[in-house]
Amino acid sequence: MASPQALGGHAARAWLRRDALAGAAAVLRLALVFYGVYQDRTMLVKYTDIDYHVFTDAARFVTEGSSPYRRATYRYTPLLGWILTPNIYLTPLYGKLLFITGDLIAAYLIYQILLLRGVDTSKAFGYCAFWLLNPLPIAVSSRGNAESLVAVLVLATMYYIEKGNIVKSAIFFGFSVHMKIYPVTYALPVALHLQNNGCCGKGKTDTVHLKKSKFSLVDHFWQLFLRLLNRDVLVFVVVSGFTFAALSLSFYYLYGWEFLEHTYIYHLTRRDIRHNFSPYFYMLYLTAESEWSFALGLSAFLPQLVLLLVVSLAYYKDLVFCCFLHTAIFVSFNKVCTSQYFLWYLCLLPLVMPVVRMSWQRGVLLLLLWFLGQTLWLAPAYFLEFKGKNTFLLIWLAGLLFLFINCFILVQIISHYQKGAQVAKKLKRQ
Repeated sequence: MASPQALGGHAARAWLRRDALAGAAAVLRLALVFYGVYQDRTMLVKYTDIDYHVFTDAARFVTEGSSPYRRATYRYTPLLGWILTPNIYLTPLYGKLLFITGDLIAAYLIYQILLLRGVDTSKAFGYCAFWLLNPLPIAVSSRGNAESLVAVLVLATMYYIEKGNIVKSAIFFGFSVHMKIYPVTYALPVALHLQNNGCCGKGKTDTVHLKKSKFSLVDHFWQLFLRLLNRDVLVFVVVSGFTFAALSLSFYYLYGWEFLEHTYIYHLTRRDIRHNFSPYFYMLYLTAESEWSFALGLSAFLPQLVLLLVVSLAYYKDLVFCCFLHTAIFVSFNKVCTSQYFLWYLCLLPLVMPVVRMSWQRGVLLLLLWFLGQTLWLAPAYFLEFKGKNTFLLIWLAGLLFLFINCFILVQIISHYQKGAQVAKKLKRQ
């Protein structure tokens, strides 16, 4: 048995590594924020994301007592404009500093959730490094995109569910759906997880077993529905629904129909015909003036809904893994898909790494494939955007290839996923 001095020295070194990792991640992000000021002033291609200017303009309207929706293309909750009013009062860099702080808070939540799931301290640091030193989150937050705030809200929801605090998790869930619509897809797996008594702070990660039953399929789903009417599920639904409704009604009172239109309805009916990673963009581009355009846009939700339902029923016992699959599927099959959307599932990936048991060589190969798919898409996109070449067909084909790569990676992750009981035993032995 190790002596108290040895244990104390090991703990001190672990804390030092954690502080060094967080410090390096913070310094790197800060350096890019200030480099962005230089590039914006001296170069034709700007470092700051165009959305950041939209956020700042919306915040300026808020400080003037006006609606943030006076800024064209502001399609977000007014809460974001309110949060960023220090961009006007203090410094234009405030929002970027807030977003990189969100990155660090997300890493802290990842670390805490990993500990709750039975991962030891040293390994948890390594998994956090995947987020802290990942070039994509670094670039997105330092360029002024607010995805890190959504990541914090989603991770806080997962954290409090793992701890068994239903009320706090529901509050954060309500906020996350208000900020971005996509977390609403977690509602079914969360409800299934809670009715199965899978939270309670135990960090269980069992996958569902499909067993033969004497009941018919209809009876099976009826019994499942009845089990959903337990205390934890009802508390989560009521609290999260109240949080979401309170925010939405407050902003509807202040800004009226334009709040509903730009925050929610726009994203449900959106048909973006500009080039993006979505496999649907070319179809929507070609049918933009067609009478079937709206119907085609809505039909694009069908593959998402089917896949999300199947994943919910199959993996709800391991909520974190289920929500990771949910987000990756939602993003890959969405009508609009840009690079910042990848952060929606990348913030959950470190949490599922311990239960995906594959060789590091296979993991590196999958990562390289993922970057290769983006590179092949970016090449024709560059010639379209900066050279004015008609490369729409090539962009669409590259998008289909990227969808295939994403599906292949998800299949690999699912096939190497191990049941919670087995993983827990291995983690204890390591």
